[in-house]
Amino acid sequence: MSFRFAAARSATTPLVRGRTLLSRMTVANDTADGEFHAATLRAALEHFARMGLSAATDARHRARAAHYRGDRQAALHWQEICRALDHRMGAALALNLARRG
Repeated sequence: MSFRFAAARSATTPLVRGRTLLSRMTVANDTADGEFHAATLRAALEHFARMGLSAATDARHRARAAHYRGDRQAALHWQEICRALDHRMGAALALNLARRG
């Protein structure tokens, strides 16, 4: 059986420095540029606790239902919760509801 020597990489090599910098720059969520009001974030987390992984989809359905009922306040509330839980779904929902008027 043969053994091969592999020298340890130094933390100062360009490859290691690049990986370290990239890992610091990577974000952990997909909320993009949005900062959420504390009340919205709390409501989103409570909704997630009740609904689990389907919370964003449920919030989208509730926002659509409120929009079609003409309840603008509730529609905006659920739209923000949907956006807090899933930024892409919330953005698509806002665009969809804006097109329908």
